[in-house]
Amino acid sequence: CIKMYIFKLACCCGSAACSLCCSICPKIKQSTATRFMYTLYFFLVTGICIIMMSPTVTDAMKTKIPYYSELCSHIQAGENCEMLVGYSAVYKVCFGMACFFFFLFVFTLKVNNNRGCRAYIHNGFWFFKFLALLGCCTGAFFIPDQDTFLQVWRYVGAAGGFIFLVIQLFLLVEFAHKWNKNWTSGTKHNKLWYAALALNTLILYSVAVGALVVMIIFHTHSEGCFLNKIFLGLNSSLCLFASFLAISPCVQKLKPNSGLLQSGVISVYVMYLTYSALASKPAEYYVDETGRNTTICVPPFNTDSDINYTVKILGGVIMVGCVVYSCLTSTTRSSTAALGVSKNPVPENEVARCCFCFSQEDEADYYVDNRRGGQKVIYDEREGTVYSYAFFHFVFFLGSLYVMMTITNWFHYEDAKIEKLFHGSWSVYWIKMASCWSCLFLFTWTLMAPLMCPNREFLA
Repeated sequence: CIKMYIFKLACCCGSAACSLCCSICPKIKQSTATRFMYTLYFFLVTGICIIMMSPTVTDAMKTKIPYYSELCSHIQAGENCEMLVGYSAVYKVCFGMACFFFFLFVFTLKVNNNRGCRAYIHNGFWFFKFLALLGCCTGAFFIPDQDTFLQVWRYVGAAGGFIFLVIQLFLLVEFAHKWNKNWTSGTKHNKLWYAALALNTLILYSVAVGALVVMIIFHTHSEGCFLNKIFLGLNSSLCLFASFLAISPCVQKLKPNSGLLQSGVISVYVMYLTYSALASKPAEYYVDETGRNTTICVPPFNTDSDINYTVKILGGVIMVGCVVYSCLTSTTRSSTAALGVSKNPVPENEVARCCFCFSQEDEADYYVDNRRGGQKVIYDEREGTVYSYAFFHFVFFLGSLYVMMTITNWFHYEDAKIEKLFHGSWSVYWIKMASCWSCLFLFTWTLMAPLMCPNREFLA
């Protein structure tokens, strides 16, 4: 037991890999443990930002924390800690987190093995890195000329958030191609993979068509919703065009792995973004026969009901899940190759698997640490790094900016509240619609690129 605590202390204050105390937990790779710890830091700061943007939490703190006003005055945060709440506080905290990951991005440039000093710092010293993260977030509150800082940082955050959205779309397209290619390879040995492909394709298109029908019912009206009608028709037509293009003979000739599964994945995601855009659009009104203003273009449950509350939670979970997925999967060798960061992707295993996202590597050659008394750690980077440290931190840097802009409702920051995260906002509406078109453009380009540039090689 004493030995285990010594190793845990080495994890926090040294370069040893972190692991759980329970010995019955499955083995964990060092690279996975490192990325999990950075994700934990990311979640921690994101949770603090959500609290800062919630008036409900702020009011509860005023009533439940004794001597709340005196404490706020003592730390010079205002009479009711107004400096620690609202969009300006979120900007400062996210500025600190972004600086933390940007410093690590610069620090880990050109790290190709885990035996150097910089690799040791990347994989360990978690207590000191936590203090550094805390110092960055705290120091942002002491930046002079706060008004100029917030104005400049707002545009930096918008640019970084947009780049992060583009990376998300690249990863989604790469995921769709990888899924279809892996399962198609299984049809050579087992015809049941045809059934799996057909079933999942049918499910994806059923979800996409069902979502389109729901949006037509709840987000259109005979007396208005002109933009909603145009974009629903446009986005559904583009999805249909991409589906026909994926199975066209000219595309199939140069990309035999292309099929309806990829276009089904893209269609579902486009419908999700379209719904998110329509749900973020401010409500419209029209005067009915009785002379009364009637709200249209929003579903009847878009009130403070349990259904609306559930939709908000689900939307928040999907948003956070997309951010974490993009931050973690963008650092794999296949993803960095697809993004153009790396030119040497790992050769793909042609064995079809249901869980194709997780590589099946032979762990016999890895060193497994059994001395801890807790969870066993597999040192999978003894021969070299399995992901780009610098790009990993750069994506988390962009993710910090994306979270900052999303929580503060992008350019409608002054009246932003976490309870109104999915309420009407024109800026969010156009950003989501632009994301739809960008996703369809990227997917269409992956299909058309071999036709337009036959002398070049393209991934996926």
